[in-house]
Amino acid sequence: MNEGISILGLVLAVSLALVHIFAGRGRWLNAIPQELWTSFAGGISIAYIFLDVFPELSHAQTEIEKGNILLAQYLENHVYLLSLVGLALFYGLEQMALRSPLNLCPPPKEDSPEASMGYGIFWIHTLSFAIYNAVLGYLFRESAQHGVMACLILFIALALHFMVNDIGLRRHHPHTYDRFGRWVLAGAIIIGWSIGQAATFSEAFVSSIWAITAGGIILNVLKEELPEKKDSHFGWFLTGAAGYTMILLAM
Repeated sequence: MNEGISILGLVLAVSLALVHIFAGRGRWLNAIPQELWTSFAGGISIAYIFLDVFPELSHAQTEIEKGNILLAQYLENHVYLLSLVGLALFYGLEQMALRSPLNLCPPPKEDSPEASMGYGIFWIHTLSFAIYNAVLGYLFRESAQHGVMACLILFIALALHFMVNDIGLRRHHPHTYDRFGRWVLAGAIIIGWSIGQAATFSEAFVSSIWAITAGGIILNVLKEELPEKKDSHFGWFLTGAAGYTMILLAM
């Protein structure tokens, strides 16, 4: 693996890790109405899904068919089934988080059984996103093959996506996420990148894990970045989607 791949992937991984650490703490987020920038981010993320994630899933389908994945030869559209599994898995974890006792008002006492269960759900929720981040970090090992500009465009899409997700996680687990969660998610990206430098797994295996992760990405974009009518602005959404689409098509 050449030095260019290592350095560019590291820069991308560290930059996205910093987004997790500092997301939501910039004054500019408070200066811009949330419905505007989340709608703009949602437009970019939708364009990213249709013009980047879906084509990657098609590539993953080819790799899985070449590999010796258990039962793959007996199933049609394996990668899309795996994405459905990923979407369902992340949706189930999201529902667990919504029902967490830590969301009760008033909140439970720290030494109560309800609080202990809530912390357990917090870690399930956070670790699922850590896996999500680690897979992305691993995939950054090939970032230099796509060029600096492609990485910059990818960073913009993922950074906005992470920022919206961070706000959602803080809403469910405000204090615990600031104290632990953001560091776990930031570290997961670096760990994933490090694994990508130290080891190489089969393309079929990586494609399978990516397909499951893509299901989570799709769910989170639809859930967090396409807000309800009162919290959305179609003009900003359309601007983000159209602008990002034109950039991708121009490359």
